[in-house]
Amino acid sequence: MAATAGKRFVLAEAFDGDVKETNFRLEATLIPAPNEGEVLLEALYLTVDPYMRVWGVQEGEPMVGEQVAKVIASRDNNIAVGSLVQAQSGWTTHSVAKGSDVTPVPTFSSPDWPKSLALGVLGMPGKTAYFGLLDSCRPKAGETVVVSGAAGAVGGVVGQIAKIKGCRVIGFAGSDKKVQYLKDLGYDVAINYKTMGDLDMTLKKAVPEGIDCYYDNVGGEFSSTVLYNMNVRGRVCVCGSISAYNEKERPKASIVQPAINRQRLTMQGMMVYDYTDRFPEALKDMMQWIQEGKLKYREHVTNGFENTPKAFMELFSGDNFGKAIIKI
Repeated sequence: MAATAGKRFVLAEAFDGDVKETNFRLEATLIPAPNEGEVLLEALYLTVDPYMRVWGVQEGEPMVGEQVAKVIASRDNNIAVGSLVQAQSGWTTHSVAKGSDVTPVPTFSSPDWPKSLALGVLGMPGKTAYFGLLDSCRPKAGETVVVSGAAGAVGGVVGQIAKIKGCRVIGFAGSDKKVQYLKDLGYDVAINYKTMGDLDMTLKKAVPEGIDCYYDNVGGEFSSTVLYNMNVRGRVCVCGSISAYNEKERPKASIVQPAINRQRLTMQGMMVYDYTDRFPEALKDMMQWIQEGKLKYREHVTNGFENTPKAFMELFSGDNFGKAIIKI
C-alpha cells in the first residue's frame, strides 16, 4: 500500500499571551501504510478545547487533540475498514494509530445524533461535567449551584445535570446572547459577567442563601470572590482556569484560605481520565437524558481543516457557543 497524503498543524512558535495564527503552521504529510496491529485513519471531526493552550506542546510538534475518524485501512483483526473510532491523533487529516489506542464511537441511542457528539456532550467535555459535578460537588436537591464559563462545552452540561438533580442553578457567561442561551438550557439565573458590575454584590443579590456547589471553569479573582460567598461545607470542582491561560505571567488573586477554612470548603481538581472505568455509566445516563429532552446540546461547527486555528482562537475570544467542532 502506498503512502497516504495528508495535512497537519504543528506549533510554529510557542504561545506567548493571546493565541495567534502565527502560532500554527500547516504542513503536508505522507502517512505510511499501517504495520501489523495498526490502522490508518481519516479524520471526520476534530475537537478544539482550551486545555490545548497549556498542554505543553513544543515548537515543531503536532497539536494534540481527539478526533472522530474513519478507518480506511486496517491490520488489526478486531477493527474493520469503515469503522468509526475515536483517536488522540491531534490536528491531522490522516494518521496511523495502534488498534489498541483507538476506541469505537459509542452506539448512540438515536441514529439521528451527529457522530461529533462523541467529542462533545457524549465525549470528554460531557463526561468532565458529569463526574466533576456529581463526584466532586455532590449536589443535593434544593441546593444552589454556581457555574462559571457556563456557556462553554463543559459548563452548559454542568448546569443541566444540576437541574436534573433538583438544584437551583446560576450561570455566568460573557455576552447577552450567551445569557439567553443559558436561560434556554434551563438555568434559573444567568448573568453577563462583563456588564454585571461588582461580582460580590451580584452574588449576594442572586444567591442570598449562599452557594453550596461551585463548578469552576475560569479561576482568577472571579473564583476567589465566589469562595467567599459559599455556605459551610460547600464543595468546589476546579475544572479549569481559562481566565489565565493567555497571561504571560502567573496572575495574582485574593487569598482564599480564610474562606476555605471558615466555611470548611472542599475543593477538588478534575481530570476526566481518572474516571475511564466509569465512562459507560456517564454515557448511559446522558444518552437517556438527551432522549428524554432533559439534556440539550449545541455545537459550534467550523467547516474545513484549514480553519482549525481560527476555531481554537475563538475559544478565548468568546465567539463560540457550546462545543467547538471542526468538520473536515
